[in-house]
Amino acid sequence: MNYLRHIHMCNQWDPSAFIPFMVGETEYGRMRPTFANELRRFPDTFIIDDCAVLLHRDLTDFAARNSAVANALDELVNIGVVDHVMGELFPVVNAWGEQPVFLLDRAVVSVFGIRAFGQHLNGIVKTESGLSMWIGRRAADRFAFPDQLDQMVAGGLPFGITQAENLAKECEEEAGLSPELVAQAISTGFISYRRETDAGLRSDTIFCYDLMLPTSFRPVCTDGEVAKFYLWPVEDVARMVCESDAFKANCNLVVIDFLLRHGLIAADHPEFQELSSGLQAL
Repeated sequence: MNYLRHIHMCNQWDPSAFIPFMVGETEYGRMRPTFANELRRFPDTFIIDDCAVLLHRDLTDFAARNSAVANALDELVNIGVVDHVMGELFPVVNAWGEQPVFLLDRAVVSVFGIRAFGQHLNGIVKTESGLSMWIGRRAADRFAFPDQLDQMVAGGLPFGITQAENLAKECEEEAGLSPELVAQAISTGFISYRRETDAGLRSDTIFCYDLMLPTSFRPVCTDGEVAKFYLWPVEDVARMVCESDAFKANCNLVVIDFLLRHGLIAADHPEFQELSSGLQAL
């Protein structure tokens, strides 16, 4: 067992199994040809050939694009091609901060293979014996990754909210953190990966944060996402990542990033170079 396998697992995909999704001359995603064929039902919204899917060139207005794509998704739900929509919209961009070309329901982000964004926060406590980290266990009734270990706070980053606002919201919902505590969180950079799934292609960027917490703090989940929290020495967290698959897949990468930044995976570690370069799959 090792750390590097988690990076390999989160970056397994076959480019030949996907075709580009384009808006104008720019690629924004990748989708399977089988789903692309379903989009032939909407010739006023999508142009499809063997090489690519193109958002119709006549859809030049932001609002018109949003409406056309949303209507197509509603019809795909009605006929059972898409299971559901969530009503949470993600920006179609290649980098955070770009002006989105349109908005896409979160439920089909992987189906279109567009870049999605999230935020993960490491809750840290300094004890007499060293650093400890708060770890959450996801509730067993969750649709996604039930009963797996997770960062203390983790969530998606939708359209129409700033990173600071979204982090504060997620921290309050998932761990009962006050705005005053969240304001002390330190942005530490990002990780990214691209992984083939049953739905399509996850092309994710996660913004990472460290938050040093008082020893008296106890996280409390208010949205049902987390069943239980644990405060573990970071050495135990590292061992859990290295020796098991107990964490949700992308959470392993966030922990590895933390261990590298804090010198807990040192430069003489045999995987150091590959780990350092493998956390950004741009």
